[in-house]
Amino acid sequence: MNIPPHLAHLPAPSPEAQALSDELSALIAREIDAAGGWISFARYMELALYAPGLGYYSAGSRKLGEAGDFVTAPELSPLFARCIARQLAQLHGEGLRNVLEIGAGSGALAADVLLEMQTLNCLPEAYCILELSADLRERQRECITRLAPALVGRMQWLDALPAQFEGVVLANEVLDATPAHVVTTRGGKLLESFVKRDAAENTFHWFETSASDVVRHAAEALQLPANGYQSEINLTARALATSFARLLTRGVLLFIDYGFPAHEFYHPQRTRGTLMCHYRHHAHDDPFAFVGLQDITTHVDFSAVAAAAREGGATLAGYASQANFLINCGITELLAQTPASDARAYAPLVAQAQKLLSPAEMGELFKVIALAKNVDAPLLGFARGDKSHTL
Repeated sequence: MNIPPHLAHLPAPSPEAQALSDELSALIAREIDAAGGWISFARYMELALYAPGLGYYSAGSRKLGEAGDFVTAPELSPLFARCIARQLAQLHGEGLRNVLEIGAGSGALAADVLLEMQTLNCLPEAYCILELSADLRERQRECITRLAPALVGRMQWLDALPAQFEGVVLANEVLDATPAHVVTTRGGKLLESFVKRDAAENTFHWFETSASDVVRHAAEALQLPANGYQSEINLTARALATSFARLLTRGVLLFIDYGFPAHEFYHPQRTRGTLMCHYRHHAHDDPFAFVGLQDITTHVDFSAVAAAAREGGATLAGYASQANFLINCGITELLAQTPASDARAYAPLVAQAQKLLSPAEMGELFKVIALAKNVDAPLLGFARGDKSHTL
């Protein structure tokens, strides 16, 4: 696929990466042709990110860190994982002795969580990772072996969700990368944005027509502005929240991601939605560029996630900004363990904490939501600053 002129300033893919992108583009083009000329954007996003062996998360390219396309909190600082571990430690005391991490990225979160839980004398009986990418699974194993070699024996990698689970399900920046439908209102009508291809130009482009029944039904409850309003509806994130809640016999779902309650997500002034792409640490809004070589995300509607989890039998146990959650879990106490007089060690930790906590960085945009099943204890991470009422 051709790179559009407005993104020509971005780093060019290597020949090998471009070949993979071209192969994925051809696969998507064949599916569009077989479907009669267009597919939903959700299906396009699913293929672009997860097509076996070709999609962004399944083709083996490096996504995280300085050499990738973006940096997540676990790569930014071990302080993040150490705070998560303190929440897990409290739940360990409530009898929740297993952890299931969904989409564990580089493995840094798992390694640092295990190390902190070892320090707290509450190691989980098993730390499971559901990871569909064989490449990422291998990188996770290497990372955990390097950082926590004595704890690799507690790790289990899963190919599918278990039928039942008792413990804590942990997902950091997972829901934002689930396929979403794009909708637009025009003259009081709801249109859905589908994807067509221009064979002559060898490009994909938007195509608007009447929304599918399932999307229209979901949109009816949102009261979207009547004209010129574009946004996303993520039915996959809702389905996952319901599925995770149903598999829990007893436990807590802990999701960390960027997003808003519904009244903020669908605010009348947010007229262009939240769809974003990330390529080599550059953010832009063209999902048809760098096919398979860039991340495609939308913000999370946490009201919809909470409602979907309730359908699976879970109850809302807390919702807070990342900053409040980390402070409640002791990030300032963890910082104090390093003497301020040791500038070489202390200064980097302070800089990391600033990125995790600052409203101008990750502190307010990122949220933490907890959904519980057969667990009544108030959760440590939401002791102050709980905004559950906003959902």
